[in-house]
Amino acid sequence: MTTPLSPEEKKRYDRQLILPEIGQKGQNILKHSRILVAGLGGLGSVSAFYMAAAGIGHLNIVDMDVVEIGNLNRQILHGTRDIDRPKARSAFETLKDLNPDCHITAFEKEIAEETIDELGENVDLILDGTDNMETRRILNRFSLKKKTPYIYGGIDGFYGMVATFLPGETPCLECLFPRGISKNRPAEKKKKIGAIGPVPGMVASIQSMEAVKQLLGIKESALKNRLLYIDARTMSFEKIKIEKNPNCPACGEPRGR
Repeated sequence: MTTPLSPEEKKRYDRQLILPEIGQKGQNILKHSRILVAGLGGLGSVSAFYMAAAGIGHLNIVDMDVVEIGNLNRQILHGTRDIDRPKARSAFETLKDLNPDCHITAFEKEIAEETIDELGENVDLILDGTDNMETRRILNRFSLKKKTPYIYGGIDGFYGMVATFLPGETPCLECLFPRGISKNRPAEKKKKIGAIGPVPGMVASIQSMEAVKQLLGIKESALKNRLLYIDARTMSFEKIKIEKNPNCPACGEPRGR
């Protein structure tokens, strides 16, 4: 499905249209794409901002929390005036101000097995801005079920990680992080970690670039079958090869075959 870009769109995306990898054809692909941004904190704020700015036609944004003053060192969609307001509402207003042509569906809901089908309906790609492994497992399994690319990002202090999971082509999140790693740590979901804004900014920017490449069919994805590990203290970047686990409970072959 293609429609001519309006004069306003040509002005807005002028710097992107210059790029041979995008041009008007690629911009139309972005215009007709739908992305799920799961979480609107440090990672999701940045990725949602860049997706709207790039001209993604429809964003499903999801977060059930409210803005706290301690969020504002890194969560760029929200401001002091938004304290105690739902993050989904604050993010919606900021993104619509950034790009009124971006259609945004905001969900003030928990990402759960009971809600993920609604939250991820008809999306072309999932951007992970969540902060706990149980929610990521839900996103991962939904990605596998729908064969939807899933771009993982995580931070811990000065460290960050990014990986692109393509169902049927690459390992999945659970191949990389087997459930047994955290099964003896029930408090994992509530653990508070240190965060300085530029680290989630770097991670989410890389996630956003991976998202654009996937949507445009740019095959040179350095993060296919790779985990990018970032150490912001030393400004070092390491690509770690990851392999499919044949016994993975999420993407492995069912037993008994």
